[in-house]
Amino acid sequence: MSDLVPADTTEDVRTRGAGVSRQVAVLPVGSFEQHGAFLPLATDTLVACAVAREIAGAYPVHLLPPVTISCSHEHAAWPGTVSISSVTLHAVVRDIAASLHRSGVDALVVVNGHGGNYVLGNVVQESSARGERMALFPAPEDWDEARERAGVVTSLLTDMHAGEIETSILLHAHPEMLRPGYETSDFVADDRRHLLTLGMSGYTDSGVIGRPSLGSAEKGKELLASLADSFGAYFSTLTSDG
Repeated sequence: MSDLVPADTTEDVRTRGAGVSRQVAVLPVGSFEQHGAFLPLATDTLVACAVAREIAGAYPVHLLPPVTISCSHEHAAWPGTVSISSVTLHAVVRDIAASLHRSGVDALVVVNGHGGNYVLGNVVQESSARGERMALFPAPEDWDEARERAGVVTSLLTDMHAGEIETSILLHAHPEMLRPGYETSDFVADDRRHLLTLGMSGYTDSGVIGRPSLGSAEKGKELLASLADSFGAYFSTLTSDG
């Protein structure tokens, strides 16, 4: 459970806060949606938590428990998928940020594990415009750097869902969660211009778009290490006096 729910006590948080000029909280946001027959519904949450945990191991941040259900409407055709509205997700993140601020934590990084959570970008835009300190991580550029460092072959366009990146991270962080079949489940659909209209079922029968057969634990380890390095710029931006 410590992989998903932080084991901090209130004294741990107080001690960490006393040692930094500005406290930064990290909120993993995942989803509960289909990831083919071999990855769990909680894949995006597991990925977001793995990234956030890697960050917390390298920087003095306040690690929060994850938001586990988000905007997965494009996956509604598959059993098990559960969604909330973008309005609800927006409100949840805003409420968390406000609660943190009241307790003296005035910077929040949202670690997004699900590409369909478009509204998180709006939350950060609006918060920043109000003068609040908030960031969304990782950016596509961070993923590109991580792909190159880890030797991931598939592009971000092709590696859309349950592909090389997600399979690699789970092979490293939660190998017990994978079921047989990722080695033979590759499926590519790079032209997805009607995704928001048709949903995932308009492009894939299996729920997979990507090449999971190329995944490995070694790639997963390097992906997370690269993302932790990339986070340094975010941490500096949020804690600076400028």
